[in-house]
Amino acid sequence: MITEFTPIPAILGGALIGASAVALMAFNGRIAGLTGILSGAMLPGAGGRGWRLAFLAGAILAPALMWLALGAPVPFASDLPAWAVILSGLLVGVGVTYGGGCTSGHGVCGIARLSPRSIAATVVFMAFSGATVFVVRHVLGVA
Repeated sequence: MITEFTPIPAILGGALIGASAVALMAFNGRIAGLTGILSGAMLPGAGGRGWRLAFLAGAILAPALMWLALGAPVPFASDLPAWAVILSGLLVGVGVTYGGGCTSGHGVCGIARLSPRSIAATVVFMAFSGATVFVVRHVLGVA
């Protein structure tokens, strides 16, 4: 599990996420909510499939390009069993549906636009994220 303090990669990654959100809004007039982009790319008849697929391809290919540039893979590992990862993904999907957006749509783009709905949604999912980490690590002793 990755828990090291890595401020430079975190700052650079945050800057790239922000730059991609600004570029998508500036050039396409769209908010970079990844769940909406993904669902729009998968749904038949959804408009703008081309830009959605290009955005997702960039999100997938960027780690591969970093691997080539740096000569080392981007570390990604989970100590959790596959069923826990799948269950977590399904729970996130439910939360995204009821919350009307994902962390990128609300947390990155919505807060930048000073949207009260996005600020409230971000406060709620951050609180539940913290509570989940506390329960998993300190109550259940899993990770």
